[in-house]
Amino acid sequence: MRIRIVDAFTDRPFAGNPAGVLLLDGDGFPADGWLQDVAMEVNHAETAFAHRLPAGGDADWALRWFTPVTEVAMCGHATLATAHVLHTTGTHESPVRFATRSGVLVATPAADGAITLDFPTAPLTPVAIPDGVAEALGAEPVAAFDTGANVGDLLVELADEKTVRGLAPDHKALAAHSARGIIATARADDPAGGYDYLSRCFFPNVGIDEDPVTGSAHTALAPHWSARLGRPDLTGLTGLQVSPRTGLVRTGLRGERTLLTGRAVTVIEGELHAGPDA
Repeated sequence: MRIRIVDAFTDRPFAGNPAGVLLLDGDGFPADGWLQDVAMEVNHAETAFAHRLPAGGDADWALRWFTPVTEVAMCGHATLATAHVLHTTGTHESPVRFATRSGVLVATPAADGAITLDFPTAPLTPVAIPDGVAEALGAEPVAAFDTGANVGDLLVELADEKTVRGLAPDHKALAAHSARGIIATARADDPAGGYDYLSRCFFPNVGIDEDPVTGSAHTALAPHWSARLGRPDLTGLTGLQVSPRTGLVRTGLRGERTLLTGRAVTVIEGELHAGPDA
């Protein structure tokens, strides 16, 4: 079967967040052990597996996501990568509905190549800053929020952009503070610089010390910064994730849904010989 590596939330190769994408034959998923083995072999933050569903249902394709060590409940960049493959190969040209562990997620391509994902908005709950988080991050948060079950992160706001960019966290120590990891964020120093806020995402509990660009995290960042910056829901915001690869995510808040818009580039396409029956 064909396997592709797609860089998501970027318009150029070797930036954004790489994801493996496999479009499966048949009407079901192979054994979980094989899916996990493939994801471990690909060894990117996520590998997406999708198979077509019968016509006439609530969704067009079933979709699952695996890190090198575990399956996750929601992944933005690998969903964007999968929609990009479906669209650019002509496999599915209209908006595509994915059946996932987080419900039905819709990806809509635009004429200019951008793709907009319709994801559930993360419910933000203010929490006390846990003991040890400041030491693990190497910076003192000014606020902390639980992001709910789908995202599973602790979101911490830091004092300024310089602090976020300068983080050198103790990843092992961070693992004790959330189900998946930590989203560290601050407002942009210069709103005219092309982004409204910036972030970094550390996910040691799923085998990813620092994720390059995290779509799911922006379902929490969008409502947080919409409220903090006093921006109307329909105006939209742009987030910059400042990993070494970097990437931009345009967000639009629609109450219980968050729209995430970005681009993707297929970098590698090859053939996977070790099928589930190998």
